[in-house]
Amino acid sequence: MVLIATLARQIHKQHKADSVEAVSTWLFVGQMTASVLFIAYSALVGSTVFVVTNCLILATAVIGQVLAVRRRRRRE
Repeated sequence: MVLIATLARQIHKQHKADSVEAVSTWLFVGQMTASVLFIAYSALVGSTVFVVTNCLILATAVIGQVLAVRRRRRRE
């Protein structure tokens, strides 16, 4: 829950920021890739807790990326 709260706060801060130049697309791509792989591994070993947790982490990466893309498009 601490990690999810931290990521949610970062997304909120990013959403309120005037600029997205400092937001790395590769950070979100890496986070999404890692989350998908952890979800697959967690499912294979039968860990529901980690499947749910990693799905939430994946959701934060997707939301963060969507917000960054929208902001970039508005600036163009």
